Amino acid sequence: MIIYNVTVNVDKTINTAWLNWMKEHIPEVLATGKFKEAKLTKVLVADDETDTYSIQYRAHSREALDAYYAEDAERLRADGLKRWADKSLAFRTELEVIDEYSVNFN
Repeated sequence: MIIYNVTVNVDKTINTAWLNWMKEHIPEVLATGKFKEAKLTKVLVADDETDTYSIQYRAHSREALDAYYAEDAERLRADGLKRWADKSLAFRTELEVIDEYSVNFN
């Protein structure tokens, strides 16, 4: 399993508008059919000027992620750059899930 992680530093002056846009953008990324789920999380760091978020997309496969890069990424990134380029900074990483654990309490 591959997780496509996008970490974004967002200027506090656009935080609410950016979050509202992300709630539209994430479904657009999922609509490509390359991912099975996504999580939007806030990175808990103290900073007076920016908030940091992580969006984790679980790809169906390595091939699906490669297809996303080839077919969809440029178009979907362009919208964010057009809207927020001077007020946000994004970087992307890929994570390979080695194993998963959970606990159930009865």
